Amino acid sequence: MDLSELKNLDLNDLVAKLKKSEIFKDKKTLAKIGIFLGAFLLSIIIYYSLVSPILAQQRQQIAQMEQNILEINDLNMQIEDTLFQSSELKPKYFKNSVLFHSKEEVEDLYQSISNFALANGLSIVNIKKGEPKAIRGDLSMIADDNGNNDDSSENYDDGSGEEGGDILYYKIPVDYEIKGSFLGYLKFRRELSKSLKVINFDKEEVVALTQPQGQILSKGTISIVGLPNEYN
Repeated sequence: MDLSELKNLDLNDLVAKLKKSEIFKDKKTLAKIGIFLGAFLLSIIIYYSLVSPILAQQRQQIAQMEQNILEINDLNMQIEDTLFQSSELKPKYFKNSVLFHSKEEVEDLYQSISNFALANGLSIVNIKKGEPKAIRGDLSMIADDNGNNDDSSENYDDGSGEEGGDILYYKIPVDYEIKGSFLGYLKFRRELSKSLKVINFDKEEVVALTQPQGQILSKGTISIVGLPNEYN
């Protein structure tokens, strides 16, 4: 059949020919065709009513999951950056936290001295905090993290204003007189030197007492370091 015959084809004739064909006379074949078409339509209905919404939801969940993974990776990078920065700051913080004393920690030092003395059978004759002394110098001359420095010219404040340079820190002297056994004093000194904060023994004089025998009197000066903003 060519195109010219197809144009002249009558639809009614086509239907009539199909009705006369053997296919439509065989009821089993018609039943199979009907079952096939029904199954095909049913599968389409099931797909668009049940499967398609589930697939759309899964695609949406996958897109959300991918977005969450990107955000998690970004947060991990921020955490790594924060940890790196904190690792750089930790040595500086540890150095300052061990070296410097706040005003409250200076008051706690008095209590620690009393506790150590009492624990080792000593008695405190006198304890007095001196005036904080400003240690001045050039901030740019302070040693860097690699230990490199030039001339760290530090000077006590002589009361002449800013002549000595910037205030680097304050040195707080504490004078004490302690009496008791020499062994107890050695234990006291050892306990004090094991404090978490740095304590410097600037001056120390130990004399043996004639009365009572076996007792000593220790006169000394220890010093601690305070931050500038705590003692300005």
